[in-house]
Amino acid sequence: MPGLCRDCLTPSRNERRCAACGSPRVKSHPELFDLSIAHMDCDAFYASVEKRDNPELADKPVIIGGGKRGVVSTACYVARIRGVRSAMPMFKAIQLCPEAVVIKPRMSVYAEVSREIRAMMDELTPVVEPLSLDEAFMDLSGTERLHGVPPAIMLARLVKRMKEELGVTGSIGLSHNKFLAKVASDLDKPRGFSVIGKAETADFLNDKPVRLIWGIGPAAQESLERAGIRSFNDLLRWDQEALTARFGAMGYRLWHLARGQDKRRVSAHEPMKSISNETTFFEDTANPEILDGHLWRMALKVSDRAKAKDLAGRVVTLKLKKANHKTLTRRVSLRDATQIADRIYRTAKGLFDQVGDQGPYRLLGCGLSDLCPADQADMSGDLLDPGAARRSQAERATDEIRQRFGSDAIVKGRALR
Repeated sequence: MPGLCRDCLTPSRNERRCAACGSPRVKSHPELFDLSIAHMDCDAFYASVEKRDNPELADKPVIIGGGKRGVVSTACYVARIRGVRSAMPMFKAIQLCPEAVVIKPRMSVYAEVSREIRAMMDELTPVVEPLSLDEAFMDLSGTERLHGVPPAIMLARLVKRMKEELGVTGSIGLSHNKFLAKVASDLDKPRGFSVIGKAETADFLNDKPVRLIWGIGPAAQESLERAGIRSFNDLLRWDQEALTARFGAMGYRLWHLARGQDKRRVSAHEPMKSISNETTFFEDTANPEILDGHLWRMALKVSDRAKAKDLAGRVVTLKLKKANHKTLTRRVSLRDATQIADRIYRTAKGLFDQVGDQGPYRLLGCGLSDLCPADQADMSGDLLDPGAARRSQAERATDEIRQRFGSDAIVKGRALR
């Protein structure tokens, strides 16, 4: 059976220890050198970077997050043993692991490390599809002729380089499609290297729970359970028409995934679908001035990001989370796309006013979606708001001043609330 030492990268033959270096980290699989679709997921990425930069944290539980009312961005594996998980409220994480070291996120540092990892992946293949700062799909089909070794060896070399040169670790999932590659990368964390071959796909999925599918959250899982669907075996008992009639597009997708089928290609040019910004308050608030100030700052950040990427959006979304964790989402389609902060803010403010006084709130968010190139934005004007064009011109002039003298060169009064 083909095998590979993940420490010295020496190919082996069904050995428990590497014949060259003695390492037990030998990966063997019948299709190891035949598969080319991979998913790389860094291990507790933000926490790993913090431990790299501060060796005193090496054996300590580390939680990346902010404030008692915030949520956990990342928890290291020491903290995870105590039950801490990403997206968990900070107060609960501290209850579970009171000795944890809590660190505010340093996004600029994480982004720089992410860029270095991306450069390493780009050396392996031009077909890299990032999902976030710390994970990406790769299609290494045909790269053996370029590199002289199978994709599996190149992937093992990638995570070895990440550890040696950047001080962070990652886990690899290798399979014959994106769905299974992503599933595989989560099977043996941290520092994992898992393979799901074509021949074993049906047996592997057999009794697995449907929550294994990326995108199946608590609400979707509850909906499936009401239909008696808890495992892949349960899905296999439904025909395609019945699943689609019951669950729509999700049902069609589930029918194929239940059989290990995923025809999506790894895309190096996956278009951005939305731009958003949100914040969790330290204390629940219903104060209209405080909420209005936050809403303006979010609209400005969304606008700045859209302008930086030369994009605009036709749909404005408002997100609110109440004190009881119930989430309210409102959205509206604009007559034409925009990237203007003033228009995003006024639209979001209108949505907020429609919600009425349902506070206090613990979270507020604003977003822009249905994106398009910026040259298609703000073309028709607003007949119901004659001052919109003047405010748009003023905002463009303000952008030039901020770009030249810094983001704080001009600040609107509502931003100070």
